[in-house]
Amino acid sequence: MSELGISIYPSKSSFDEMQSYLTQARELGYKKIFTSLLEVTGDTATVVDHFKKIIQYGNQIGMQTCIDINPKLFKQLNIDYSDLSFFKELGVTTIRLDEGFTGYEETKMTFNPWHLKIETNISRGQHYIDMVCDFGANTKNLSGSHNFYPQVRTGLQENYFKDTAKMYKAHNLETSAFIDGDTGKVGPWPVSNKMVSMEIQRDMSAASQVQLIKQTNLIDNIYISSSLLELEELSAIKAAFLSPYPVLEVSLNPNISDVEHRIAIEELQMFRGDYSGYMIRSSQSRIKYRDAEIMPNNLDNVQFGDIVIGNSSFGQYKGELQIALQPWENDGHYNVVGKIDETNLAILKTIKPWQTFKLINN
Repeated sequence: MSELGISIYPSKSSFDEMQSYLTQARELGYKKIFTSLLEVTGDTATVVDHFKKIIQYGNQIGMQTCIDINPKLFKQLNIDYSDLSFFKELGVTTIRLDEGFTGYEETKMTFNPWHLKIETNISRGQHYIDMVCDFGANTKNLSGSHNFYPQVRTGLQENYFKDTAKMYKAHNLETSAFIDGDTGKVGPWPVSNKMVSMEIQRDMSAASQVQLIKQTNLIDNIYISSSLLELEELSAIKAAFLSPYPVLEVSLNPNISDVEHRIAIEELQMFRGDYSGYMIRSSQSRIKYRDAEIMPNNLDNVQFGDIVIGNSSFGQYKGELQIALQPWENDGHYNVVGKIDETNLAILKTIKPWQTFKLINN
């Protein structure tokens, strides 16, 4: 079952801060925790105790923790891949390998007696997961997650994100990816401009990032990478995660009629299956509002991402909402009522024929 997760960074936050954040998130329905040992320095015993205390609190309230680690830290902590008791005692349920071994070690780890899940790095690509599975891994204890990228222009390209995730889905493995919000107060690294898996996510609202990732149909769990987000944003992310259809953020022209506003915002839209490639057509509104007067207005030429509604000069097409997938010349029949937010155009491209969707005023 797909779940939402938050992140905590015990080396950067107090126990009280993290405890309050976990409690708040759990009440909203978040069930997963991500944390990382990669950036931790200092006395190992003190660090481990700090992590253990908050992880155990997460366990008490029904949240499962994934901890990020690499082979270098295995040596630093004197852990052998054949004995994962350290992680069992820490209280985590998933060990994420930011950098992997040779495939053989990962496979051996999947047979640990506590059924700790071994999570490999999807973003690595290179048929790495095929190599792990070729060694006969216990796939019940194997999963994958994409990286997050704090530096601008370093996030994954959309196609690479999808292609590498498909390799994991070919083995029927659970997958995860990261989004980030605008209100996060704590991250693991000193330089950070949103920590996202795909570069295209960086300028999106957190809710829109969720919509985009859901539309790939390749990712099960979504983690928020920064920590201590405000309640309002946590709630918006949860709502987007639970939405049964994609939601597109739009900007409406200020002078549209009440009828046009109702058609655009209050109605659920459906992409007609007999599409032309020029537009997404949502036709039900022309039936519901066939007796309404829609005066010609905002008759500019139509651009990609524009939202148009047929005006009263358009005969049987009056009241039909369309979203332009290509530009065309306005012949006077199309009222341009608004446009899809630029940061949501990537989501627009993922809407499929016969898919239901909704527009919300940004």
